[in-house]
Amino acid sequence: MKAPDNPNASPADDPITNQTSSGHVRRQILLLSPYDAYSHQQWRHTLTAMFPECEWTVLTLPPRYFAWRVRGNSLSWAMGQKAILQREYDLLICTSLTDLSGLRGLLPSLARIPALVYFHENQFAYPTNGMTAGPDDKLNRNMPASSGDGFKNTTPASVEAAMLSIYTALCADRVLFNSQWNYQSFVSGCKTLLSKLPDHVPPDVIPMITEKSHIQAVPLPDALFERAARFTRIPTAEAAEAAETEESHPLNIIWNHRHEYDKGPALLLAIVQRLVQSDLPFRLHLLGQRFRQRPDEFTEIESMLEAHYQEKQITPGLNQWLQNREDYLAQLQTADVVLSTALHDFQGLAIQEACIMGCLPLVPDALAYPEFIPASYRYNATGSLAEQAESAVERIFTLRSAGLRPVANLPVLDFSTIQASLCRDQWLTHFNKLL
Repeated sequence: MKAPDNPNASPADDPITNQTSSGHVRRQILLLSPYDAYSHQQWRHTLTAMFPECEWTVLTLPPRYFAWRVRGNSLSWAMGQKAILQREYDLLICTSLTDLSGLRGLLPSLARIPALVYFHENQFAYPTNGMTAGPDDKLNRNMPASSGDGFKNTTPASVEAAMLSIYTALCADRVLFNSQWNYQSFVSGCKTLLSKLPDHVPPDVIPMITEKSHIQAVPLPDALFERAARFTRIPTAEAAEAAETEESHPLNIIWNHRHEYDKGPALLLAIVQRLVQSDLPFRLHLLGQRFRQRPDEFTEIESMLEAHYQEKQITPGLNQWLQNREDYLAQLQTADVVLSTALHDFQGLAIQEACIMGCLPLVPDALAYPEFIPASYRYNATGSLAEQAESAVERIFTLRSAGLRPVANLPVLDFSTIQASLCRDQWLTHFNKLL
């Protein structure tokens, strides 16, 4: 990977403004999101809002039927949106799930537009479980995740998606990854997959991709930070003492992830079991999106929590996906700790948002988390589920003790580097390199 561009460089002679002798002309940018899952929606909404001086044309496809969507998006768009795609554009931005090589082959005019590909995730680090679809298709969610190089339980569909991401990266003029872990796991996965192919594998595939790759986190909107600044949670000494001694003041923990196997329900169950056994009064809010099918662990978790609430006479935690954004953010602001048990997370947007809203994070010491979360908030993610759960619960007691004091002895959480207005110049640099 090339050294990152200087984020403090002055955007003098800014190509994005497209100044001409006749005055200002708005840059035309085409943005493609072929599997428009929630995190992808957040990214594109924030990105387009960061550059109102540009004229954006956005095409999306719904986040379902992963195998078909990833392989067929070029066909769907080339035949269904041909007139839009053949307009004059200055820049093409697309996610890594776009079949960019196929799309440019079907519509050669797109090959003349500089292309930036954004990797929210990669198909190599996603923990496979023998399924034939992707992360948001609700199929076969109860098989164990893979380990090692990420391709122990591969399927034709997963290999197809992985190969397509290689073609798309090669076809791009600039490639961005939302975290160093995302980039490193992608490169490692590429090497592993290419080494298994029988013959005629060019030796320079990886160098060609790394030469144009950079790290650029998903930006979070200014409104999120502004809302957090208006809300200050400063517990008094009396409140801290009461919370530590009375059952009427349980610790509020939020788990805000999709109810699917890749978000670690087995570990979540083990943590809930240990918390109940510890006799700690707590309330767990399950706020993640859920589907028609979900891992069996959630039924057991809900049963265990119900018994815990009855025994401790605690008002139950919220067990609901809050689709209304305001309701969701308000709930985050009432919590003490936000917990992750994820088997994969390429940036951890749900955790970052909760932290900005005032929660203390509790995350695995793995994946992309060490890039954003200080060590004091990470638990040991190695060993058995029981060992990981024990480490997590120990951290919960530490966070409860420290976080309820008027002056907590914990590292400051600073997410200003991903605030939209503060990282605009970095994104502008990426754009300008292509214009």
